[in-house]
Order: sequence, then structure tokens, then C-alpha cells
Amino acid sequence: MTQLTTIDTNNFAMMAKAMGIAGEAETGSKSSSLARLRINHTPIMGTTELNGKSVNMEVVNGGTYRLDIPDGPNYYANSIIIRPYMQRFMYKRFVKGNDKSPNKFIKTIMADNLNIDLKDNEGGFNCGKPAGYIKDFKALPEKMQELLKQIKRVRVVFGTVEMKDPMDDSGNPVTIEEVPFIWEIDNRDAFKLVGESFTKLAKLKRLPVQHLITANTQERKLPNGSSFYLPVVSLDVTNTLSLTDTEQNMFADFMGWVDNYNTYIINTWAEKAKDEMSDDDIDVVDGMVDIDIDEEVA
Repeated sequence: MTQLTTIDTNNFAMMAKAMGIAGEAETGSKSSSLARLRINHTPIMGTTELNGKSVNMEVVNGGTYRLDIPDGPNYYANSIIIRPYMQRFMYKRFVKGNDKSPNKFIKTIMADNLNIDLKDNEGGFNCGKPAGYIKDFKALPEKMQELLKQIKRVRVVFGTVEMKDPMDDSGNPVTIEEVPFIWEIDNRDAFKLVGESFTKLAKLKRLPVQHLITANTQERKLPNGSSFYLPVVSLDVTNTLSLTDTEQNMFADFMGWVDNYNTYIINTWAEKAKDEMSDDDIDVVDGMVDIDIDEEVA
């Protein structure tokens, strides 16, 4: 095999591996410090003094964007500006707990498409969804239909977010800098609405990180009278943002976060699968459907 004898300063990943420092990167701390973005569908109630009496009232309205800071407070805003860096796809399924086990999520690894089988943290694939396209949903057994309804495809967006006129959970105005985030979008309509911006960028051959997306929300009513909210996004393709070392480093952090996450899911899959399959069976499955994180996912 040809030995690498030339230093390429433009390919850190390759050179880091060659120089034996690839494992030294402290990407674990980056994943734990990544804030989570979501839409807050229900208002937050609080109390205020009115004519000498404490009155319950909405202090944060429903339909705001919520930014959950790890080990910190939550922030809210009616409108946000996103600088998207990348997106990934995964499956997710919520499993309600009982007296013997708590609520939990079954999640797959993240990939750049959903056209492959994805290992999940229960030792299976796709959170239980059968491989391939399902032509006739109604022809499936009722139990399988119920399972498929629980499994959500998720568009996972990574980027930085600026919250416009942000407030805390008491409705008080606050100041917050631009924050790196992850946004798991599992609502079917929201999945499509946010995806339209990425589709447009791909057609224009533009990189997501070169543009901004402004996001608001729109109220939708449920039959029972309750409300939920969908994102309303506006992609700005008129201005192209420049890239500095800050953006390069941020992109590397996001890639490291995905790599760490996928490694965790794959290791958990192996532990759970080992209880039900022999080592030979696992080796066969790995050879058929495993994902090379460096090339396919990261």
C-alpha cells in the first residue's frame, strides 16, 4: 500500500488521521452544548398584579420558537433568523412508558437520505419500519399500521439562530447572542415546508451556509379546538454570505456532533442486537447495511 508522504494543509481530516491526532478532538463537549430549537405550541401562563390582585395571564404566547439551552434557561421569540449549515435525516418513534418502564424515544442514526436501512438504538432498523416502499398501507396488518403511524421521519437541521426580540419564560425581554442549534423537524407538513428552502438551494447550486432563512409561524386549528403551529420560512437568495474561519470551525463542530451521535447509536444497536443474534449474524448484517460514517453520513 502506498504510504502518505506529503502534508496537505487543506485536508485536516486526512492529515489528522495520518498524524495520529484524529482521536484527540474534543467533539464530545460540543455535542453536549448544542442548543435545541423547536416550536412552542402552547402558551406559557404566569401571574401579574392587577388592581392589587394576582391575575393569571399569558406571558409567552403559543406559536413562538423556543431555544433550549443545555443546563440553562429557555428563550422564546416570535421570529428567528437561521443560518443553516447542514441537514440530516433519521427516523424517530415515541414509546409511552408504564409502571415498569419510563417513556422513551427510539431513534436511528442520521444519514443524508432515507433510502437506506438505518440502525436504531433498540437493536433494529428504522424504528421498526419495514424496508422499501409500502404500496398498500391498508393491506398491512392493523398492528403494523399502528406501528407505522408512530414512526416519524425527521429532518434534522443544524445551524446558528438569531432570535428577534427574545424573551425568557416570564415574558421579560432578554439579550442573547447567535447560538448554534439542532432542530429535529418531525411534523409532516413542517418537514416539507422547511425542506423547500434546501431544495431551492440545491437547484441553485448554493450552499446552505451562504444564505439566511427567516422563520415565523402560522396557526392551524385541530378538530377539538386546540391549535398547533407550522413554520413559515423565507429564504434569502439575494445576499450571499462570506465564509471565515468561524464558519469553517462551526461546520467541523456540527460534523463532529453527528459523528458522535451516530457512533453512540451504532454501539447501542450492537449491544441490543447481540442479545438476539449470533456474532456471525451481526457480521452479515453489518456487511449488508452498515453506513460508513466518514463518507456517507458525516
